[in-house]
Amino acid sequence: MGRRNGTSAVGFTLLGLFPGSRHAGFLICTILLVYVVAITGNTTLVLLISLDPRLHSPMYFLLSQLSLMDISLISTTVPKMLTNYFSRTSAISYIGCATQVYFHSTLGVSECILLTLMACDRYVAICNPLRYVVIMNPQVCLQMAPVSWLGGALNALIQTAYTMNFPVCGSREVHHFFCEPQALLKLSCEDTSTYEKVIFVIGIVFLLTPFGLILASYISLFLSVLRLNSSKARNKALATCSSHLMVVFLYFGPTMFIYMIPSALHSSEQDEGLSIFYTILTPMLNPLIYSLRNKEVGEALKNILGKA
Repeated sequence: MGRRNGTSAVGFTLLGLFPGSRHAGFLICTILLVYVVAITGNTTLVLLISLDPRLHSPMYFLLSQLSLMDISLISTTVPKMLTNYFSRTSAISYIGCATQVYFHSTLGVSECILLTLMACDRYVAICNPLRYVVIMNPQVCLQMAPVSWLGGALNALIQTAYTMNFPVCGSREVHHFFCEPQALLKLSCEDTSTYEKVIFVIGIVFLLTPFGLILASYISLFLSVLRLNSSKARNKALATCSSHLMVVFLYFGPTMFIYMIPSALHSSEQDEGLSIFYTILTPMLNPLIYSLRNKEVGEALKNILGKA
């Protein structure tokens, strides 16, 4: 108990993004720019979907939830990293570290669930268009959002409780730019192999299974699209689905590498580099991917700007 009280009192030291790099200033300025673009893009997308009646459909409702998750995910890590850099400090309190672990775990799993539900929505829209309105009714859509958020919150509650209760011996330097569970486990003076197995099982449930469901739905979906007689409808369906599939690979690829492959087989530097993809770059790219490849979103933006 004494060691745990010491942990909660002392806190940790975040070594930051690629410590010792000669181009730290350039990296931080780039990340600041990415953060501004991500917040602006996702906020704009949420406002467009809320204000334009033509975007009041299940697909865009789920897309607005994805934007809210991206805003929260990137805000969990980047502001603290920027604050530490500009204030010339590296410290983070025990409570602050636990908060990062909780929200990062919540939003990571919530986004996995939501991307799976978005794939199901596209599958029903293209493969069962006549029943789409019945299956994807407003009540179902309103239930999808809480399922995603609550699923991530429940997982994060368990994962944070386990991670933050491991006693730390010796160095309290976290080789990461935020309190990532795998990086924190490396500081523990106890055997963490059992917990790593638990993380692997969680990865199967919340990463591998959703990824498999998404791939299965898209294989069936693409086969259905190829049988469409109208080339215009086929191109529209492929454009919408390819945007979602691009987001899926950008998000699931790095996370599966970090959490599904044993930590002994990849370095801290590799974990940091891959974490940038799903915690910083993906939240910025999502609104760009969906808006640039979507005519309805583009038209909604033109209408709002025209009225302004």
